[in-house]
Amino acid sequence: MTDPAVPAVPPPPHADDQGPDPAGPPGTLWARMKADPQYAPEHLALEAVRRLGSEARRWAERARQDQPDVTPDALARQVVRRFTNHARLSGAVSGATGLPGAVVDVGVLAWTQARMVLHMAAAYGVDPTGAERATDLLVLQRVHKAAETARLALGVAAGRERASRLFATSAGQPLTGVMVKLGVKLAQMAGVRAARRMFAKMIPGAAVVLGTWANSSATKDLAERTTELYGRS
Repeated sequence: MTDPAVPAVPPPPHADDQGPDPAGPPGTLWARMKADPQYAPEHLALEAVRRLGSEARRWAERARQDQPDVTPDALARQVVRRFTNHARLSGAVSGATGLPGAVVDVGVLAWTQARMVLHMAAAYGVDPTGAERATDLLVLQRVHKAAETARLALGVAAGRERASRLFATSAGQPLTGVMVKLGVKLAQMAGVRAARRMFAKMIPGAAVVLGTWANSSATKDLAERTTELYGRS
């Protein structure tokens, strides 16, 4: 039975905007987050479950068929290795520089981490397509401290998403201000706490080394929290 307190994951806003995008957030999600940067993590969590949950479930099913004796812990470790490697590379994939490049990088990292969490859920036999996974993402990624506040924020974000399809939204603040706010919120979700890490890409030579270390460290920390949550359930 579905928990009425958990907001349902809304359907994709466009019929032609479906299917997982392993490289990073889809274009329509970027547009939604830029239009509503305050709730960017909630929009990303909802979209990740919607797009990536089924991918994670299919992966776990295939992995168990190919490795019938594999344990959930062993499957989860495979996931952590795979996505930690992806996270190390995510800071260099966009090719963009300056503030836009920094925002893209933390967005790609947050998306990669969400994929990891959903795959780990599937490894431990937890439904990665369930609406509660969006709540898990926000708590695990420390956007919210408690599940209840995460659920409330997801409900607000889902309502704003529906409203945005009915009313044209005008830009209420300068583009630079929007990008800074969006970058800060996504950096918070990705675990990049120090501002200098997020903006390292703006400093020639610092981005690759600092970005690789920060991405890997944040992703490993998230993996440990995810193991504690799903490995004990």
